[in-house]
Amino acid sequence: MADISRKNKEIVQSFYNAVFIRHDLSGLDGCMRDDYIQHNADVPPGKAGFIKFFKETFRAIPDFKYTLKKMIAEGDIVMAYSTTTGTHTGGEWLGKAATGNKLSFDVVDIFRVQDSKIAEHWDVADTFSLFKQVGIIDKLMAQK
Repeated sequence: MADISRKNKEIVQSFYNAVFIRHDLSGLDGCMRDDYIQHNADVPPGKAGFIKFFKETFRAIPDFKYTLKKMIAEGDIVMAYSTTTGTHTGGEWLGKAATGNKLSFDVVDIFRVQDSKIAEHWDVADTFSLFKQVGIIDKLMAQK
């Protein structure tokens, strides 16, 4: 199992380096299954939904930076803890026009790897901090 865990961790690390460090979505066919399952309601389903969401994210947050703090793997599951930072200057994102606000929020990603490709993803993000920084919380509070 140690070899499978190590291999799966390498697959996810390579995916992270391409997508979240270099903002390169062109190689997803090599690391993500066509029937990829996304369990985040903010991201449209499937590989196409992932691409759409992150193209919009990288446009809206041109200085998007991902800092990996910890990655662990056991069998077909890989979990990563990270901090995402950037500035919301590139246009609408999550339904909000560009705010110019600096963003910083933590995320735990959980991936299931199958046949050497990412098959499924769950995440737990500090969305309260993110939504406050983007201005969504203030808008909701003003509606009360």
